[in-house]
Amino acid sequence: MQHLISLEDMDRDRLLTLLDRAQQFAELDARAAQPDSLAGVHVVNLFFEPSTRTRLSFEIAAHRLGADVVNFDAERSSTLKGETLADTFRTVEAMGAQLFIVRHGDSGACELLSELAGSGTHIVNAGEGRNAHPTQGLLDMLTIRQFSALPFEQLSVAIIGDIRHSRVARSDLHALRALGCRDIRVCAPDALLPDAGELHGYRVIDVTDDALRNADVVMTLRLQRERMEDGLVDSLEGYYAGYGIDQRRLSLAKPDAFVMHPGPMNRGVEIESAVADGPRSAILRQVANGVAVRMAVMEALVEHCN
Repeated sequence: MQHLISLEDMDRDRLLTLLDRAQQFAELDARAAQPDSLAGVHVVNLFFEPSTRTRLSFEIAAHRLGADVVNFDAERSSTLKGETLADTFRTVEAMGAQLFIVRHGDSGACELLSELAGSGTHIVNAGEGRNAHPTQGLLDMLTIRQFSALPFEQLSVAIIGDIRHSRVARSDLHALRALGCRDIRVCAPDALLPDAGELHGYRVIDVTDDALRNADVVMTLRLQRERMEDGLVDSLEGYYAGYGIDQRRLSLAKPDAFVMHPGPMNRGVEIESAVADGPRSAILRQVANGVAVRMAVMEALVEHCN
């Protein structure tokens, strides 16, 4: 595994190996001595889209592993002068960077860079277009493992919201299928469902209440307004009425069910504050697990070539 571009072709054993290592990192006290498995490695956060959680957690994860970290500022780079993504990458790689954490608005950008990368260079997809966000998928699986007493094969998972434009949903679906989850329900307005044949392994349920009934895990997704055409949602109020997760709707899931959201949240659109901040919310654990998962991924990539 020289690069991490997608979870689509990752098998169960590799997924579980990464999750096991991430769990070890999650159990470490952040103030305690950390492994130095990235000592001497130059990590570049190559972000062409805004990010809070992903960029900061990669930066913290790299520092904990002893790496040298550089944050690339696209708004102050030569990309504004017309430099291509490929030329930007080659330029920074020539300076000695070895591990690139890439976020880009175009699907396929990370695949392109992986084809250009030298044998000692690693690419991690930190979210591209609506194609994939593999480390988010991994941290979601880690969170599910921590919160649920059931194995993945026995879980009922409800994914609610803008699946059509969500790279998180795609990576979650890939991971859930690889881990053996048999009951994956998706619910969204017709305009926010994937194209027929694009994804598989789930069943569409038209009514949110029905999708949530007796679910073990409730995943609600951000309404990706920056990626969608106008008119796909009549109004934010109407969307919340039909698909927002509030306490009444959550009560339809199993008593020990928990709620996840990849962030950033649009409160009162996808989720009620009382649910987001309530005792059945796993949202902040997802954030914390992001650091542990990204430590595991970067360590695995670098150790592969050492």
